[in-house]
Amino acid sequence: MAIVAAVLFGVSGVVAADAFESVDPVVVAQYRSIGAAVILVGVAYARRQTRTAGMRFDLVLMGGLLAGVTITYYWAIDRLGVGPGVTLQFLGPSLVLVWMRVVQRRTVPAAAWMAAGAAVAGTALMTRAWDLDGLDPIGVLAGLGAAATFAGYLIVGERLGRRAPGLTIAAAGFAVSALLWVLAVPVSIPDVSGTVWAQLIWVAVGGTAAPFLLEIAALRHADPGRVGVIATAEPVVAAGVAWVALGQALIAAQVVGGILVVAAIAIIQQVTHAVAPDAPTPQVV
Repeated sequence: MAIVAAVLFGVSGVVAADAFESVDPVVVAQYRSIGAAVILVGVAYARRQTRTAGMRFDLVLMGGLLAGVTITYYWAIDRLGVGPGVTLQFLGPSLVLVWMRVVQRRTVPAAAWMAAGAAVAGTALMTRAWDLDGLDPIGVLAGLGAAATFAGYLIVGERLGRRAPGLTIAAAGFAVSALLWVLAVPVSIPDVSGTVWAQLIWVAVGGTAAPFLLEIAALRHADPGRVGVIATAEPVVAAGVAWVALGQALIAAQVVGGILVVAAIAIIQQVTHAVAPDAPTPQVV
């Protein structure tokens, strides 16, 4: 279930990137949040997992972070390509290490810092940072914004995970995210083809709600550390599918960079789980 969730998340980025040819990333992000909220709230209600008493502030913050990570991620993959965009987002767990050490004053093993360094090096290769003429600064900033909001989502999710089931957190978070999108951007019905509508539905259902539910179910059978490590397959899947489906080929240095990031994130997931063994790892966006 965890592997299927990672594949669905990875494919979702490619489907969204293709939809950007006809629909603005902001609209795709809005539809994603609304569709996922409807499904997740429905499932949470059916399972009677909708109690949010005493958690409203954190859930509003979670919803804001979900909205933020979605749009910055979409901007990044729209301007940089799927592979580099997803890779930048996955710098988030490295930022979590900094938070753990500086703010929470937890002891972070040396292996974690080495992994974080490898993630940064891998990201530099993936985004071709040496090619300053071809570098899209707005795309890179969007990717770094996705990493920061992803890190914030993981931190807040850890705090909420001690107090509520994962389904409750996901449903409430996306409900708040959808509400924020409705307030920020008037809902409109885009005049697009049936293919594009199918892509929008896929992003909301097959690329968001379904993998979230799969990861929640996987956590009943495997510990959060293992599920988190499996989730690191997402950048590989996204880059590979984008290469085949969208023709977004990667040079050898970018492939090496992607491998470095995936390896680094796998180590970081294991280390952070060891540092805080009682804290459940939130699902990946």
